[in-house]
Amino acid sequence: MTVPLTLLGLLEREPSHGYDLKRDYDAFFGRDKPLSFGQVYSTLSRLARDGKVVISDPEAGAGPDRKRYVITDSGATEVDTWLTQPVAPEPHLQTVLFAKVTLSLLLDRPAEQYLDTQRAAHMQRMRELTTVKRTGSLVDSLLADHALFHIEADLRWIDLTAARLDALAQEVRR
Repeated sequence: MTVPLTLLGLLEREPSHGYDLKRDYDAFFGRDKPLSFGQVYSTLSRLARDGKVVISDPEAGAGPDRKRYVITDSGATEVDTWLTQPVAPEPHLQTVLFAKVTLSLLLDRPAEQYLDTQRAAHMQRMRELTTVKRTGSLVDSLLADHALFHIEADLRWIDLTAARLDALAQEVRR
């Protein structure tokens, strides 16, 4: 996910303070990895520098003046372009899983044991995500579904690779 474009999208909805942007980002997009305030404000500074947002008149408060960020036409155009372009499917041809299996074989280590350990970790994560689906909000459920589908694909790959380990070992050791 691209943080700058997501923050721009939130600003297109309504002008906001950095604190509000962080809260909304974390609620919808950062459940497993919330943004730090430093990342929010440094991103907003870059967006302002690039003419994607402007700062409205600061509001006086009990502490320092609060800045309200407003998206510019340029920023709105960038959000529109981003939202209408499809995301390129990522084939992940050189994944960490593949690298670990291949290195295990090259180093005469137990690749099948690694695959079994990885399968167990994936199954544990699937149980956790299934609990999220049962107890969470619709947003949580949809995010869990997305993660579950990726884990299912990894598990299919793990099973296929385990079935082909002998052939892979012969190929990588040539």
